[in-house]
Amino acid sequence: MQAPATVVQLALLVLLVLPGITYQFVRERRRGPVPGERDLGERVLRAIVASIALDALYVVVAGPALVRLARGAAGGWDGFVERPRAVGLAAVMLFLVVPAVAAVTVSLMDRQRREARFLSTPSAWDHAFRDREPCFVRVRLKDGNWAGGWYGDRSYASSYPHPAELYLESARVMGADGAFGARVHGTAGLRLRAEDFDVLEFVEAGEPAAVPGEEEGRSGDGART
Repeated sequence: MQAPATVVQLALLVLLVLPGITYQFVRERRRGPVPGERDLGERVLRAIVASIALDALYVVVAGPALVRLARGAAGGWDGFVERPRAVGLAAVMLFLVVPAVAAVTVSLMDRQRREARFLSTPSAWDHAFRDREPCFVRVRLKDGNWAGGWYGDRSYASSYPHPAELYLESARVMGADGAFGARVHGTAGLRLRAEDFDVLEFVEAGEPAAVPGEEEGRSGDGART
């Protein structure tokens, strides 16, 4: 791809890209992270589409005025140099202010249409571990075996947009049917990756499936994502 060779070409390139980038940035800040938009290519495509829509609006509403601003007194395209302050003000309005206002407006309309506020838990994983009380956790690995342990004050679960991972502060010997056995001593905890298991279950400390142990005496909130 050839780089812009003139001021006009550079201005057209910026006009094509920058409004959409501003719109997308403000929109994401207002809405919060969305798992469906983690792909960079999709986000760039959305920004370009937003730029095209905004540019079309600019042409319809203020096309003649923008042309007069860009054209110089001699009839060329020297307006960028002859009127730098006016051009700068127009650039701020077109590239920053209008896209930001449009993003805020669309966000408010979406919120009113949903009649609910955006939840700060973008995935079921985040929801499951938010404000999680201490409990036993067991997972069925994809090879059919079970792993588990105690999720307490010193445990941790990652949150979006990072990969789903879980650290249990203590591990348990697990039976073939997923039953909890004795605590594994001599270890500093257990790290589990969501991509390695297909079932995740939370078991309260008082449940029969959980073997009584020193973990049950601990109190306080579990580690938060």
